Amino acid sequence: MKKERDPSSVEHSHEQAGGPDHISGQAPFAPRRAFLGKALLGFAGLALPVPALPASKRGKGDAGTPGWESLQPKEASYWDRTDRFEEKLDALQSAWDRKDYRLASAISNSLRISGIQAQSDHAGVSAPDSASTDFSEVSALPEPLRKWAKGWKYFKVISLEQVSKPKRTISPEAELLGYPVNNIPDPQFRSHEPVELSLAFKSAQVRSPSREIRLAKLEGGRLAETPSQVYDEVRRGDSWHCKLAFLAESNGAVKNVYLVFFGNPDAELPAYVSDLETEGDGYALDIQNDFFRIKLSRQTGQIESIFFKRERGLELYSGGYGHGEPPGLDWSHDYISQGYFQKLRTTLWDECPDYEIIRGPVCTIVRRWGFPYSPIHPVFSPSRINMYVEYRFYSGVPYFIKSSKFTALKELVVDNLRDDEWVFTGQAFTNKLWVSKDGKVNLGEPDAKSKNNLWGTGFYHDDNMDSIIGLFLDHRAEGLDSINHSGQPVLVNKWHGQLWSRAVLGQNTTVPAGSTLYQKNAYLVIPFTESNGPAIVEDVREELINPLRIKAGKLPVLTKNETVSGALARAGEAGDSIIPKESLWKALEMAKDGQFLSGTPVSGLLSVVELGFVYDLAVDGGTVTVIFAMPHRGRPRAEYFESGSSSHVSYKGSLNVPQALLTVPGVKKVVFQQTWYPVWTSNLITDEGRKKLQLPAI
Repeated sequence: MKKERDPSSVEHSHEQAGGPDHISGQAPFAPRRAFLGKALLGFAGLALPVPALPASKRGKGDAGTPGWESLQPKEASYWDRTDRFEEKLDALQSAWDRKDYRLASAISNSLRISGIQAQSDHAGVSAPDSASTDFSEVSALPEPLRKWAKGWKYFKVISLEQVSKPKRTISPEAELLGYPVNNIPDPQFRSHEPVELSLAFKSAQVRSPSREIRLAKLEGGRLAETPSQVYDEVRRGDSWHCKLAFLAESNGAVKNVYLVFFGNPDAELPAYVSDLETEGDGYALDIQNDFFRIKLSRQTGQIESIFFKRERGLELYSGGYGHGEPPGLDWSHDYISQGYFQKLRTTLWDECPDYEIIRGPVCTIVRRWGFPYSPIHPVFSPSRINMYVEYRFYSGVPYFIKSSKFTALKELVVDNLRDDEWVFTGQAFTNKLWVSKDGKVNLGEPDAKSKNNLWGTGFYHDDNMDSIIGLFLDHRAEGLDSINHSGQPVLVNKWHGQLWSRAVLGQNTTVPAGSTLYQKNAYLVIPFTESNGPAIVEDVREELINPLRIKAGKLPVLTKNETVSGALARAGEAGDSIIPKESLWKALEMAKDGQFLSGTPVSGLLSVVELGFVYDLAVDGGTVTVIFAMPHRGRPRAEYFESGSSSHVSYKGSLNVPQALLTVPGVKKVVFQQTWYPVWTSNLITDEGRKKLQLPAI
């Protein structure tokens, strides 16, 4: 599936562009924010004139570039062009001492931006499942597999092992009811299981992980491509790090081996067919797969409603006025301050303080974090417990995942803290269920011994089989003596309808500084019957708490006589593009960003390639499609590079993107499309671009 882009795209041809020397009309005025400090040029998207020096003072090779030969940068280093965190912190304290609170607020926002940039370039990365040194060359594969993978130079070997096996005590009729059951006669088979790999690559071997990485399962000496999704790409030193998600098929009776192919500069963003659809912008999303449709709150990003994709079409929601905040299904996370004075809640956010969105064919991830708000925010705005909450929605499975992390920054006393509460208006269900510590599903009311040691909770309807079940996969704390594993289902509640609420900490509990609370829950939406439902839920839970084990593997012994059909490459990805991709990338070096100068004529300016704005180039006959990103929402008009960038600078030599591509023989038409996903970061700037910008090493 291609990365999301604006619904409109613009086509350009030789006739429209008038050849490479044509200068098109100026793009509409658009205000912009300075990025990485103030640029040498750039107020409201306009270029400033540069005076010319006498010919005697012109540098060698500068002739013919009027107005630019004289420019010598007064800001010679990165730290000349921006300010350090410590400097901003000192300025904040000074403004606060002077009671200049407007200035203090502005500096606080600048500090936050420094944190975002530091995270992009310097945050640590987890140890990879396969290191950058773990690779082999495709040329070492037997000829049939080598031909199948033509276009790619390297591969990694990954093995998946089953830690435990589901019971599979379910009757064959269960599949007819729509349960997530496959190959029931085989007790070792696990199907459609989400897997996430952490991978590292030498940056010299891969230009763009999202474009180049492909996954294939090796089985019976044959390779079959597996749809996958690359995300969380970051560069650190001479390596790329990223995550790779896919849905695995595993049979415990055989070794499950996957090959990760990379190293193909001609590769294009893969387009996979998927039932996972994500619509909307930011965290204001509607997400659906074959089992449900979920709406996230446009205000807070919490889950607002769930629609069951079954014949009855049940929709779960929470109505009313809440506590003055927008109602929704997921009411956590919150805590009550000492003396039961006030509830500080994430559901009181006027907007997410910070968030990240990942979307693709395998999973959509919504990450949100910040401090909960008071009912009369900002009168009370304690920064005591930071709350990080993440939703994960997958293709083809009837559940979604929520995980969270609470961190206490200072010691405090709470009278309640909840990390899971779901409220359903009306009477959508007739019965309750709960899961004991041993993973067994029980029907009815939890017994007295178990009500504070629950590992799952939920409801079902005994006639239409609708159900929603929360499975508590991980629930633990560091720095706290004990926590409650509560959350018993309440079938009738006079205020809300049906609900469960997990109060982790009780009245007058001291939370030490540095203590952390973790959780990971799966929410299962399946048809449930008392005869088959418990076994199915237990099997799903067993797979989720004992996922497939990931290991860097070794290539099994392969014969040279295997016959392999098809190929990994699409047309144009195996060195067979009718227009050489390398020529297109080289041509785009002529498309400069006139808002940044590097102290030399055209050759020293930053190109859209060096800045990492070009996500993809696809060739279809004489048509080249460009997927283009902009650096931030304060500069949203990619049309500047599509039709106006060459008219915004006071020299000849830069072309806009279509003009540059139309200089390549064979290019007849350029289709320009803008995208906001994945979000652009400074990690995408090339080594040459970082050198020109004087950026610190990453």
